[in-house]
Amino acid sequence: MDRTPGRLVVAGLGYSGGAVAAEAVAAGWQVTGTTRDPDRAAPPPGVAVIGFAAASEAISAATHLLVTAAPGEAGDPVLAAHAMAIRAAPALRWIGYLSTTGVYGDRGGGWVDEATPPAPGQARSRQRLAAEEAWSRLADRHAIDIFRVGGIYGPGRSAFDDLRAGTARRTLKPGHRFSRIHRADIALAVMAAMGQEAPPGRRILHLVDDEPAESATVVEAAAALLGLPPPPALPFAEAAATMSPMARSFWAENRRVANAATKAALGIAWRYPSWREGLRAILAEERGG
Repeated sequence: MDRTPGRLVVAGLGYSGGAVAAEAVAAGWQVTGTTRDPDRAAPPPGVAVIGFAAASEAISAATHLLVTAAPGEAGDPVLAAHAMAIRAAPALRWIGYLSTTGVYGDRGGGWVDEATPPAPGQARSRQRLAAEEAWSRLADRHAIDIFRVGGIYGPGRSAFDDLRAGTARRTLKPGHRFSRIHRADIALAVMAAMGQEAPPGRRILHLVDDEPAESATVVEAAAALLGLPPPPALPFAEAAATMSPMARSFWAENRRVANAATKAALGIAWRYPSWREGLRAILAEERGG
């Protein structure tokens, strides 16, 4: 196993990409991140920032490429802009793509694992699956890790923020569970994958914690940690009437996502095995702990 730090390009230096970039710098990697507007970017210390359109030179010199940018109707934007540089990059040996567990569609609350065939039901999930397949076509010459990611939360993006703003909802839909992942565990898994000397080929990895949970349960626990009363309970049928189309689409699908094969393949245990540890850690960080 080769753990020598290399040259990482993060195509999409957003919430998750920034967390990976910060950990990679701390581990001695040379890291460059792309953004649409470098003048407005606030990258982690030690991360070089370049415009997305000008990323071909950095990609050509990279040993590792992490793609977080979402696809659109025209396909994957990184491949559209930089496919030639990727194919010609002499030292590039690993590509990671952050996808979504949405590619599994609705499973009626049943479990899916890393070997479950996708069956996307939403247009954006079908776009994600098409992007996965496009990246997978490079697996004859690179190690390709497809990370199917659950609902991402962390500092600045958790139930605490909604509770403080007075916008949190305690929506009741018994048996409807969501799979989540703290952004620090996204960074943990990506760093573990990059540290492996993998041969060309494709892996499917699940970035979800160990306990899918109902939304109302998480909101209630977050309120208790803040010393606040939980928001009034609202049956899903009533809440759905005022949801955005995007929110309704998330609630339209119910599945539980397994992660045992992923943790075994990467040799990791989550920093935050469930939303309980994740919420407590966010609160401690906010309070300077």
